[in-house]
Amino acid sequence: QVPIGLEGDHVGVVDLVEMRSAYCEGAKGETVRYDEAIPEDVRELAEEKRAEMVEMLADVDDEVAEAYLDGGEEALTPELLKAAIRRCTVARSFVPVFMGSAFKNKGVQLVL
Repeated sequence: QVPIGLEGDHVGVVDLVEMRSAYCEGAKGETVRYDEAIPEDVRELAEEKRAEMVEMLADVDDEVAEAYLDGGEEALTPELLKAAIRRCTVARSFVPVFMGSAFKNKGVQLVL
């Protein structure tokens, strides 16, 4: 995940698997609103971090590596990435990292 805004301006995160924005709204971030558009100020960083995630996942999962080599970025569906992340997490060869803010619980609902 990549944060949308920092510190007091933190409003949500970019989901690198789905490549969409998740905004945490409400007094305690309890309402999550998804948006297919990624803010321009974090788009480049999100694309860079997604490429890094895919590279690391391809190093430990043959299905992701094969799909990427055969079909490129377009072959990497969210379902394929989620399944690979689960397999590799269970096998203890990959550790997913989530982010959020303890202040107003922004991002916490996405982990739950």
